[in-house]
Amino acid sequence: MIAVEVENRSGARVDEDAAATLARGTLAAEGIEEGDLGIAFVGADEMRALKREHLGIDEPTDVLSFPIDGREPLAEGVPRQLGDVVLCPDVVGEEWRWSLVHGLLHLLGYDHGDEMARREQELVG
Repeated sequence: MIAVEVENRSGARVDEDAAATLARGTLAAEGIEEGDLGIAFVGADEMRALKREHLGIDEPTDVLSFPIDGREPLAEGVPRQLGDVVLCPDVVGEEWRWSLVHGLLHLLGYDHGDEMARREQELVG
């Protein structure tokens, strides 16, 4: 089972259950059946601070991914830690679903390019 923890610190209205369902579906489509994932919705100021701290760019963005190193479970029966995806509704508005899938694909190792764009289209429509 994929455990998804969703936290909304953005102040925007977000369908947290829909986010968890989309995340589970995306991960399952990528062959991930077990693991722990965090999703956080944050405001523009927090997103700007995260992007500045981790990428050295002082501006807000739609989504950031923070994969956890080590792709294998720590021990038999212990799900692997997938990481966190952070989204900013102030930047993406109501179209956060595409950004969530984009962030999840980055979490799984995809880089920008045709393959990622095709996969996003398949998963989001």
